[in-house]
Amino acid sequence: MSKPNPTLVARVAAAVVALHILDDSFFQPQPGTSAGDHLVSGLLPVAVLLAFVVYAPRLKAGLRASAAAVLGLFGVATGIEAVYYSRYDGPSGDDFTGFAALAAGLLLIAIAAWTLWTARRTGTPPLRRWVRRTLIAVGAAAALYVLVLPFLASYVLTHTARAYVPRDRLGVAHENVSFRTADGLRLRGWYVPSTNGAAVISFPGRAGTQKPARMLARHGYGVLLFDRRGEGKSDGDPNAFGWHGYRDVDAAVRYLRQRPDVKQGRIGGLGLSVGGEMMLEAAARSHLLRAVVSEGAGERSIREYVHVHGSGTWQAIPSYAALSAGTTLFTGSAPPPSLTDLVRRISPTPVFFVYGEHGQEGERSLNPTYYREAREPKLIWRVPASGHTGGIDARPVEYERRITGFFNRALLR
Repeated sequence: MSKPNPTLVARVAAAVVALHILDDSFFQPQPGTSAGDHLVSGLLPVAVLLAFVVYAPRLKAGLRASAAAVLGLFGVATGIEAVYYSRYDGPSGDDFTGFAALAAGLLLIAIAAWTLWTARRTGTPPLRRWVRRTLIAVGAAAALYVLVLPFLASYVLTHTARAYVPRDRLGVAHENVSFRTADGLRLRGWYVPSTNGAAVISFPGRAGTQKPARMLARHGYGVLLFDRRGEGKSDGDPNAFGWHGYRDVDAAVRYLRQRPDVKQGRIGGLGLSVGGEMMLEAAARSHLLRAVVSEGAGERSIREYVHVHGSGTWQAIPSYAALSAGTTLFTGSAPPPSLTDLVRRISPTPVFFVYGEHGQEGERSLNPTYYREAREPKLIWRVPASGHTGGIDARPVEYERRITGFFNRALLR
């Protein structure tokens, strides 16, 4: 019985990964999306995989092994989506090809290791041979850590998001609501009716936003919590960085403007982490939001990072660039404008920047910059002893006084 040809097996494994990309992008896209929304993000990876299928036998062993290893890691990254979503309701839809892609990716990595081992040079002097191998190993590890892994992480972050509606801990009567974005996606969430004529969007999602929502509801505010696109029960493709998520905020504002319990001009927004970043962009693009609190906003692409840090931390720039490039590819959209530029356009809407003393490095560096670049009226608060978006836990009484006071002045007078 003849032994299997490793190159042939690698070609078949790459084809399996390509099949999953086709299934995910074109055959079974996310609700509310179509194949036309994934032309670049689907066709380009498939083209690379099929190029390997065609040309692998012509490549030298080292190059073939390197390509198989990278494509294998990509196959594993594409399969993470299936593992993540299957934890909730079991596998369905494109999860089956996702599991196949995961197995194919692991197989490609194994074949790459076997190819490198069998093709290693043995005729050179031992010292020269080991120096060469050490240099290649160090270079490969550096490229993997700095470029390949951030690029692959962008695939996971643009294909997975919370797939369930979290437990209702609001402790106040609310309605199940839905509304559409300008690009046709149906978003779903909860709404606590207003008793003071004003309403606040607590964003993003329905998980970590419930505690500030309860606080606002106690003061009579209507509160809207909803799953952003690609999350929970809402349509669309997920994007952990929230690129162009201002469209979801715009749709929420349009919904609140139609509510009979909300008076004209009395709509605000409270955004946590990436929700704060999306809230800032929405406020800069449209002045229908009359007050904005952004807590824990940081960098969302290479643009903010370079704008704040410049070349002072050049070691991290390639990784941020790879992460942003991957996000651009897998979402089919360019990075949004830097928030350091957008915050200048928020005025005359009042804006309140909040960040934790022990928050993430990005929020500690960027919020003072955002505050400096923004125009009046503006406030900033560095919450003592707080972690990322932890102001309400670290200083609950002061947090409630500051946040509700800000909204009272902006929306109730």
